[in-house]
Amino acid sequence: MSYQTETSEASRNEGKYIAMIICWLLGNGSLFAWNSMLTIEDYYIYLFPRYHPTRVLTLVYQPFALGTVAILAYNEAKLNTRKRNLIGYTLFFLSSLLLIVLDVATSGKGGIGVFIGVCSISAAFGVADAHVQGGMVGDLFLMCSEFNQSFLAGLAASGALTSALRLITKAAFENSQDGLRKGAMMFFAISGFFELLSVLLYAFIFPKVPIVKYYRLKAAAEGSMTVSADLAAAGIQKQRHQGAEEDPKLSERLTNKQLLLQNIDYAIDVYLIYVLTLSIFPGFLSEDTGSHSLGSWYALVLIAMYNVWDLIGRYLPLLKWLKLTSRKGLMVAILSRFLFIPAFYFTAKYGDQGWMIMLTSFLGLSNGYLTVCVLTAAPKGYKSTAKWQAFAHKQGSKHGKIPKESRPSQVSCIQHKSKHGKAPRRMEKTWTAKMQ
Repeated sequence: MSYQTETSEASRNEGKYIAMIICWLLGNGSLFAWNSMLTIEDYYIYLFPRYHPTRVLTLVYQPFALGTVAILAYNEAKLNTRKRNLIGYTLFFLSSLLLIVLDVATSGKGGIGVFIGVCSISAAFGVADAHVQGGMVGDLFLMCSEFNQSFLAGLAASGALTSALRLITKAAFENSQDGLRKGAMMFFAISGFFELLSVLLYAFIFPKVPIVKYYRLKAAAEGSMTVSADLAAAGIQKQRHQGAEEDPKLSERLTNKQLLLQNIDYAIDVYLIYVLTLSIFPGFLSEDTGSHSLGSWYALVLIAMYNVWDLIGRYLPLLKWLKLTSRKGLMVAILSRFLFIPAFYFTAKYGDQGWMIMLTSFLGLSNGYLTVCVLTAAPKGYKSTAKWQAFAHKQGSKHGKIPKESRPSQVSCIQHKSKHGKAPRRMEKTWTAKMQ
């Protein structure tokens, strides 16, 4: 099976900027709900002071995200990409609504039952994240690199946006009765809106953009089996075509083992980036940095600084003279980040809040910069290596969230940011993924 590609050359660029904006919004929606849950950590600490919510919620989240993405990565070539992404975004939306329902039903009270409910929603976010981020990155790798860059920038922007909104809601309701809860409820409502917007954009708008149809037709002509539903949603019918069968290069595939072994250093890079980052952010920053003049604002400011500089770091590779592409250079830079561990330890023990804010900013900057450098370097020579990057990221996230009690140092657990995905494994030596 293939598809009749009756698309003019003009379709190749028609609607490009609209598609880039949609990709940015879809990236934002991929992490907005989870970042919202982490950003309102001051509310959950107030509700559940005995249960360490900033640590436990991430520990619950990770096994579900890791297990789901492992299953999806193994079966990636057989999956319906459209259905996978819609399931993820819909689950994000419904889970965001459940947070509001749970809080209203319990009148904003704590307790072990409510905490178990919140943990269940955190697990649902993990399953949704595994569906959406892997599926979207894999889908966009079949298109132009600007789409993927916009999606990855949207992922980081979700953290900066949620931090900004949390600071605004905290300031607006700080002096009112039950202000902490009112701010959190408004935050949950905004999160639900963004997730509903993502569902509608992906379901009804994105498939019909001309440039998106062009690339999906192209992928189908090359033998991709995962874009059928997307083309049907755009009103394109499939026809018999022998091109894929006649050209053996189009059906040449690498096994999972071959694909992983040829890119093992990139997988290790992604794993180490998130082991380090998520060992510090946000659990250590939220609970282990002592008391300072900023008071209850201190943890929120640290999280906001991390998210803003993470976003800036993701745009730095746009300057070609700043982009790191050497495999050895990437590994050296990533290993050098482990110096952050003693730096944060001694700053928390002996430094003031200014030094801690500066270190947190550098942590975010290096995380965003190195993530994009690895993701845009790794797929060269393949349709995608994204599924193994996704799996490596989840492993790094999981091991970065080992409970504090099992470690010799104060550094503990954390948030999640993932930008990796799944796509067909066909070799295509003429195709490279370069971020413009």
